[in-house]
Amino acid sequence: GSPGRAFKQALSGANVGPSAGGGEGDEVEEGMGVDGQHGGTLCFAQTFMPTLIKKPIRVTAVGNKPKLIDEYVGRVNSKTQNISVAHMRSPGGWEEPGQTPEFREITLVLAGTLRVEHKGGVMDVHAGQTVVCEPGEWVRYSTPDEDGAEYVAICTPAFSPGTVHRDS
Repeated sequence: GSPGRAFKQALSGANVGPSAGGGEGDEVEEGMGVDGQHGGTLCFAQTFMPTLIKKPIRVTAVGNKPKLIDEYVGRVNSKTQNISVAHMRSPGGWEEPGQTPEFREITLVLAGTLRVEHKGGVMDVHAGQTVVCEPGEWVRYSTPDEDGAEYVAICTPAFSPGTVHRDS
């Protein structure tokens, strides 16, 4: 037997190893199952392919002025629960209520300045910079500059109105 034969059998869903009548060299060692199972069986549960997201979905923003949020990946556009990616454009003078989210938020500023208030003070994040806010950390975002800001927010798990916990 050859490793190539064992791999082809595994891809076809056939058992590999003594219980499947495999010969010497066709066995998979105990604890080596791809699916986390023991006993010498390789199992491929799913074949993955790239997914094209043709366009974002515009979602409603919270704040004192209109802000554009285009979600590319997340609960709304792609039904993804573990991560969200949104392109945001906030006007000058925009601010939102403080929040203590259950998700990690990584924000890459593309243009302008995003102000982040937190329990320890205030930081301004400029174009080309990134800020990372951890779950359970109180923050409040705003765009103080006249030209506003453009940025990409990535949340893990995905953003959800039920897990952002905005101030009343």
